[in-house]
Amino acid sequence: MLKAKLGNTGLHVSVLALGTGTNGWGHGSDQTRRGTDWLARHLRDGYEMGVNFWDLADSYGSHQYAMEALKHIERENLVISTKTHARDYQTCSEAVERFLRELDTDYLDIVLLHGKDSSDWNAEYRGAMDALNDAKERNLVRAVGISSHRLDGIKTAVAEPWLDVMIVALNYASIRMRAPQEEVVPVLREAHARGKGICAMKVLGCGPLTSDPEKAIKYILNLDCVHAMTIGHTENTQLSQNVEIIERLSG
Repeated sequence: MLKAKLGNTGLHVSVLALGTGTNGWGHGSDQTRRGTDWLARHLRDGYEMGVNFWDLADSYGSHQYAMEALKHIERENLVISTKTHARDYQTCSEAVERFLRELDTDYLDIVLLHGKDSSDWNAEYRGAMDALNDAKERNLVRAVGISSHRLDGIKTAVAEPWLDVMIVALNYASIRMRAPQEEVVPVLREAHARGKGICAMKVLGCGPLTSDPEKAIKYILNLDCVHAMTIGHTENTQLSQNVEIIERLSG
């Protein structure tokens, strides 16, 4: 599996990240609803195929499944990203400590503020941002950032020095995006030039583009401003297919 340097973070990630939040909310998702045995095995299977990047979130309820998978994998070989809806300093600090316990790990590679779409998210969530900064200084977190669906939030992220990584909605058909890809890509190019790590989500449009996954994956691979893509699978055959596509197209 092709690896990429994730911006200026110092993290090296597989181009494919294993998503755990398809239709995810309320501490559940299509992946976690398959159960501990399936999702933990799925994460391990992905690792054995060369996928070292896991895309988790508190709201997906996926930490417990990742912890189970981690029992069989050396921690330093993985890049684990998770997300929080915390707004203030104390809540975010407590969330980081809880995430560490839930994953039974000494550090988190990436923690993102979840769903930051407004242009002023960096003012509204300054308390949480400060908490993540302090967690970085204590070596509990290695990189910080946001996930976002809207162009306003992404534009703010480009110029925000605090931010290391962003996960953004992006696909060739602009499905489940709040702005057309023609408007999003130039902004991502600016972010890339500034050393931000960029990971695409909604690559298959949460379903509508699954009839031709190669076309969707090829679109992302051909961009010069995206380091990785996160895709959630509900069957291991989907994982195997997407790994084969990425290895063939990037070989």
